[in-house]
Amino acid sequence: MPKELRKRGKKRKKSQQEDSSAKQVQEPEGPSEGPSWIISSRQLEDVNPEVPFGYVDPDIKAYFRTVDDQMQAWQDEEHTPDENVDLDPNEAKRLFFVAALNEMSGKEKQLATDPECSVVLERVLYSMDDFVRRVFIDSFMWLARGIVADAPESGDRGELRTLAQLILDICDEIRPTFTSLIMDPFASHVLRSLLLLLFPIALPGDPIPQKFVRSKKSMAWKAKQGTMKSVFSNEKGKGKENVTVPNQFRDSAVRFMRDLREQSSANEIRALAANKVASPVLQLLLEIEAETGEEASPDSLMDRVLVGMITSCQMAADTVPEPSDFLVTLLRDPTSSHLLETLVSRCPDRVFVQLWSAYFQGKLQRLALHPVANFVVSKAVERLNSNQLKDALGELSSSWNKAIQSSRSGVLRSLIDRSKVLGRHEKDVCEAVFTGFGLFDPETRTKLVPCVLVLKGLKPEMNHRIVNGSKKSHRKKDAPNPREPTVQGALILQSLLKLPEAPLIASLPMQDLLALSHHATSSRVLDAVLESPTIPFKAKRRLVMSMIGHYHELVDDRIGSRIGDRFWAFADPYLREKIVRSIMPQEQNLAASYYGKFFARNLNIHLLKRRPDEWRQLQSDSKATANGETAEQTGAPAPTPSQSPSVASLPAVDKEALSPTRRSRKKRDLPADEIDVLFDTALGSKIKKAAVGHKPVAQGKQVPTDLQIQDVLEAVRAAPSGDDGHPAKRRKR
Repeated sequence: MPKELRKRGKKRKKSQQEDSSAKQVQEPEGPSEGPSWIISSRQLEDVNPEVPFGYVDPDIKAYFRTVDDQMQAWQDEEHTPDENVDLDPNEAKRLFFVAALNEMSGKEKQLATDPECSVVLERVLYSMDDFVRRVFIDSFMWLARGIVADAPESGDRGELRTLAQLILDICDEIRPTFTSLIMDPFASHVLRSLLLLLFPIALPGDPIPQKFVRSKKSMAWKAKQGTMKSVFSNEKGKGKENVTVPNQFRDSAVRFMRDLREQSSANEIRALAANKVASPVLQLLLEIEAETGEEASPDSLMDRVLVGMITSCQMAADTVPEPSDFLVTLLRDPTSSHLLETLVSRCPDRVFVQLWSAYFQGKLQRLALHPVANFVVSKAVERLNSNQLKDALGELSSSWNKAIQSSRSGVLRSLIDRSKVLGRHEKDVCEAVFTGFGLFDPETRTKLVPCVLVLKGLKPEMNHRIVNGSKKSHRKKDAPNPREPTVQGALILQSLLKLPEAPLIASLPMQDLLALSHHATSSRVLDAVLESPTIPFKAKRRLVMSMIGHYHELVDDRIGSRIGDRFWAFADPYLREKIVRSIMPQEQNLAASYYGKFFARNLNIHLLKRRPDEWRQLQSDSKATANGETAEQTGAPAPTPSQSPSVASLPAVDKEALSPTRRSRKKRDLPADEIDVLFDTALGSKIKKAAVGHKPVAQGKQVPTDLQIQDVLEAVRAAPSGDDGHPAKRRKR
C-alpha cells in the first residue's frame, strides 16, 4: 500500500498521561533483591571508560585551573627572604594550599582521571608533606588496579598505613594483573616507576636514567608543563639525601620478575621484547634479574630473549651457536635495540664471547655504519679484551672515513675509552682517528682539534676555524653552520685527552682558543684538559699562561667567564699575580662588562695595588684551602697547619732558598763585622727566624769571658731609652 502523505499543521502536544508513561520507561530499574555487593550487568555497561568516576564539575575545574596558575607563578619565582620582616613568607602559601587540599578531598579519583586536573594534582604532589602524601595515596588504593569504578568503599577509615606499607599493598594489588598491565600503554610507565622505586638500578646519589621512565615524546610534553617543585621556600634542598631501600621492596620487585617468568612462555617473552610498550619494562626486569644473579640459570628471562644461548653455552661452551633471525632483527630495530644493549652489557662473560663471535665479528663494517646497530656495537666494545680490541681495530681500519662522513662516531669513541681502560693499543687508536679525519702527515695532524670538533675530514678548500657559537648568526635555523663544534666531536676529544698521547690544545692559534672557550660544547674540552691525569702539569700551566694578555677577551662571555674561573682556580699565586697585572689596563672594561665584572671581583685588583704582600698572602691561603678540599674529595691526606713540611720533603730547587742555615758563597767569603760578632757572642740570638726545617733556635745567652767587655755591656743595658732621654723638638711656627 502506498504510504500516506504527511499533512501540514502544528504538532500536537503530548498529553500528561503519555509523558508520565514515557518517564516510567526511562526510569532506571531499582536495586534487585539480594546482597548489596551484587551489581547488575546493565549498570556496568553504562560506565564510560574514559571517565570511570564521573565528570568534574566545571566550577571545580575552573578553581583548580586558578590553583595551577598560582602555583606555577610561585614555582618560577626566586624567593629572597627579608630579614626585616617578621612574618613567615610561607604563611600565605600554606593557607592557599590547605584550601586547595580541602576542595580536593573526596574528589581525588575524579580529578586524577580528568586530562586537565591530573596535571594540577601532579604539581600539588611536590608541595605535600609526608602525612598528606600518605592520605592522598591511601585514597587511590582501589585506583591502582586498572581503574575499577565500582570498588567497595567503607565508612570506617581505620588506621593510616605507613608509606612503605602502602607501596607494598599497591604491589600486592596489581600483582595478579601484572603481566597484562605490561602491554597497556597507560600502565607501562607506571610499572617502570614502581620497579625503579622497588629496585633502584642506579648507584646511590646518581640520577635514574630518564629512558626507563619516559620516552622522548613524553619528556618533551613534560617540559611544556613548567617547573615541578615545592612552592615553600624552606624545602628547596629537601629530598637530596640518600634513602636506604627496604628489603621488602627488593623482594617485591624480584617477585614481579619471577611471576613474569613463570606465567609466560618463551615466545611470549620474545613478543614483549619486540613491543614498543612492553620492551622498556622487560629491560628493567632483565636488570633486576642480573642484579640478583639469576641471569646465568637456564630458562631465565635473559636466556629466553637470547634464544637459549645461555643453556647452549653451559652444554657446549666451545661451540659457536648459529645466528638467530630474532636477535638480528633486534639489532636493527629502533625500539628493541635498547633491550639488546642491556643484554650485551649484562650477560655472563662466556655468553658475551659467543655473542660477539656470532653476531658482531666479521660484520663490524656494516654494523658500525648502521643508524641503529652502531649504538649496540658501541655498548659491546666496552666489554672487549685486548685481542678482541685489536681484531676490531683491524676490521674497521678501512671504514673510519665513511663513519666520520656519516657522523657515526660512537664506535670510535668507545674504542678510545676501552683502550684507555685496558692500557693497550693506544697508538693504534690514535692512528684510527688520524685516518678517519684524513690526517696522514705530521703537518696536517696539527689541525686535529678543529677537524674533530666539527666532525669533518680535512679538505684543502675548507677553512678549518672554530666558530664562536655564542655570537648570533645570520644563517637560517634549518641550515646549521658546518664549522660549529658538535657534541660528538667534543666527546671524542675528551676521550683522546685521557690517552698518554693527547693532542696539544695550547698550540692552537689564539683566535681558535678563544672561540673554543666561548662555545658551550667545545668549552668542555678545556675542562677535560685540566682534569686529565695523563697530561703533564707543565702543559696545563702552558695553556693557562698562553691566555695572558687575552683574559679580558676570555671572560667577556657567558661561557668564557666560567673557563676563566677554572683557569684562575688552577693557577698558583705567582701565576695569579701575572694574570692580574695583565688585566690591570683593562680594569674599566671588565667592570663595565656584564660577565667580566664577576671575574674581576675575585681578583682583588685594588688590594694588589695598595698592599701587594697582603694580596699574595691571601692568594696563598686560598690556594692552600682549595688544595685541602681537593684532597678531601680524592681521599689524599692534606697537610695540617701543625705539621709543616720539612726541608727534605721539598724540591731540591727550593732547599737552598728556604733553609736558614745555608748562605750564599759571597756572604761566606766576606769578613764578619767585629761589632756584630761581639753582640752575638754576648747577647745571643733573641729574634726567632722563620725556618722550614725543625732546627731548634738558640735562646740562651753566652757569658763573655772578658770582664771589661762585660762592664761595657752592663752600662749599655742601664742606659735610658732614646724616647725618655731626648724629648721631641718643637717646630717653629
